Amino acid sequence: MEFRQILFVALKELRDRLRNRWVLAVSLVFTVFALVIAYFGGAQQGVVGLRSIEFTITSLVSLAIYLIPLIALLLGFDAVVGERERGSLDLLLALPITRLELLLGKYLGLAAALTLSTLLGFGLVAVLLTSRTGAAGLEPLAGFMFSSVLLGLSFLSLAVMLSVLASDRTRASGLAIALWFLFVLVFDLVLLGLLVGLGGEAGSEWFPYLLLLNPADVFRILNVFSLEEVRNLYGLTSIVPAALAKPWLLALVMLGWIAAPLAVAQWRFR
Repeated sequence: MEFRQILFVALKELRDRLRNRWVLAVSLVFTVFALVIAYFGGAQQGVVGLRSIEFTITSLVSLAIYLIPLIALLLGFDAVVGERERGSLDLLLALPITRLELLLGKYLGLAAALTLSTLLGFGLVAVLLTSRTGAAGLEPLAGFMFSSVLLGLSFLSLAVMLSVLASDRTRASGLAIALWFLFVLVFDLVLLGLLVGLGGEAGSEWFPYLLLLNPADVFRILNVFSLEEVRNLYGLTSIVPAALAKPWLLALVMLGWIAAPLAVAQWRFR
């Protein structure tokens, strides 16, 4: 495996996203939604304007869980199957490049575009908040932005896996939307139904570990337990044990969600 080949493909993917203004468009979407959430997130309580770091991060977590996975899945679902349908995949594989180099190059290029748009989109809100709270709010905001990047990369990895497994773009797009519904909307409802059906006491021991099967829930827990006020606000202090709520452990789980789908994609692509 040659890193130069991977870098060449990655730069090509990034340039394409910059040229068609995808990064700019997504950055604007993140910025607008983040500003609206930051300013009007407390409207139900009769509060408008920038609030504390804790309340702002709580609102931004809800935004990121819905928006980032959807954008990541839409970005990567045709990374491979799109090349196959356009007839360019055979041409690429005829070049002196291995399938692993091509797959990693495409993923890293798309990951760079997604990371850049995420940081730019949430960066303005971070600047506004730190101008009000000072350096004290910099660390939790940096943690939120870092975990948002990990969330996007994990769903981008899932999208690339779907792009390899699907036979055409139509099936790949349908699977991507279905995966978004599964992880963002359906998964937690099913777990809560199981927890209630089996009884709260009976399911309380294994319930926190089942949350690790969903990268969106890992992201939520990672940010919930980053601040004491946010943790109390969500009310999960009694559900998730302290031994499981370590930031470094949850970050490793997120990295696993990035690596595992890519490994499946590479196995199938070979």
